[in-house]
Amino acid sequence: MTIPVREFDAIVIGAGGAGMRAALQISEQGLSCALLSKVFPTRSHTVSAQGGITVALGNSHQDDWQWHMYDTVKALIISVTKTLSSICVRTDLSL
Repeated sequence: MTIPVREFDAIVIGAGGAGMRAALQISEQGLSCALLSKVFPTRSHTVSAQGGITVALGNSHQDDWQWHMYDTVKALIISVTKTLSSICVRTDLSL
């Protein structure tokens, strides 16, 4: 079995907004670039608004800081719950 070898001038890890922009800039300079992502690009934190900086703009009928806080806390609870579950499952607590 042979493993194909590929060479690039640059490798960008993460296909969120910043990663995609970096890869675009690299390719516009005429360099070859590999863009790696653990998720499909439309599932990145940039698209799903689960990471980075967000703000309530007040440009929608129900858009205010309380909804922003609710979404932030909801995402945090899901993230922390998954992380704690993972730690508990992988940790030997029989010390």
